Amino acid sequence: MDASEAVAELEGTSGRVQVDEKRMINCRADLNQLVPFKYDWAWQKYLDGCSNHWMPQEVNMNADIALWKSAEGLTDDERRIIKRSLGFFSTADSLVANNLVLAVYRLITNPECRQYILRQSFEEAIHTHAYQYCIESLGMDEGEIFNMYREVPAVAKKAQWGIQYTRELSDPEFKTGTPQTDKQLLENLIAFYCVLEGIFFYCGFTQILSMGRRNKMTGVAEQFQYILRDESMHVNFGVDVINQIKIENPHLWDAQMRDKATQMILEGTELEIQYARDTMPRGVLGMNANMMEEYLQFIANRRLAQLGLPEQFKGVSNPFPWMSEIMDLRKEKNFFETRVTEYQTGGALSW
Repeated sequence: MDASEAVAELEGTSGRVQVDEKRMINCRADLNQLVPFKYDWAWQKYLDGCSNHWMPQEVNMNADIALWKSAEGLTDDERRIIKRSLGFFSTADSLVANNLVLAVYRLITNPECRQYILRQSFEEAIHTHAYQYCIESLGMDEGEIFNMYREVPAVAKKAQWGIQYTRELSDPEFKTGTPQTDKQLLENLIAFYCVLEGIFFYCGFTQILSMGRRNKMTGVAEQFQYILRDESMHVNFGVDVINQIKIENPHLWDAQMRDKATQMILEGTELEIQYARDTMPRGVLGMNANMMEEYLQFIANRRLAQLGLPEQFKGVSNPFPWMSEIMDLRKEKNFFETRVTEYQTGGALSW
């Protein structure tokens, strides 16, 4: 931020900030003053994120290492899934973090939301750390894994899809304040919260967690369980931000924008279905590509409904109801009782 921007942000700070002055975007009220809160839900999500804190090194990887090194431990299809998942996620969370730090934080003009965005940014760093911890612990070829987002088409297409929506907004000269630029920000939020985190992560998460339920790669699966819990909160936060922008700026949510949002979610769903078919050429772990396609369509309907848009896939259901249990419970016992992690409220998860 240059000097003129700093002065502009501090304009009007001699008077007390009133709640009604606070807005999600294009706000002129003092952004350095956290209270009074206008969006209590944003502050609560920040507190919930802090209470869910974890670090990768807390997870024991010894059983995973032994299984990975054993010639008979995993099938080729199972190894393919693990590599593909780590290959995509190790870069995807960096893409999300860069978008938050370089674009979203600057353009969301509300301090309590910014507080959560700071927490989310740290969580993305923890997730990238976790993938590196898994890759290093298993002795994988780091060059192969980290370059999948360039070299494996099913992985590269997803990464490229997300990058297109952050390229312009990451420019320090980009500013909101016109219908066109405000819509660009909305597209970015939909791309990263509803598609990248809200759809692109679900095939890999389901595959790895299904592996954990079969007592395979339990350390990797435990970390993915914690990451999924974090990501679920990220998606819910992003949806709340998008919907609040819609409420405060109804002119932005016109027919063109609604069609664009629907198109983005359908594009993301198709790319994730392609990824599912690439990672599961045959049935594995009690699932197959057709089941995953229905699951992704079920998730897409959920994202559309969260944005107030019509569902596009009629008659689909959730073939993996146990995934909902993992996301919805606040107190979760990990897969094989290596330890119990306490959260604020809720019951216990049994597999």
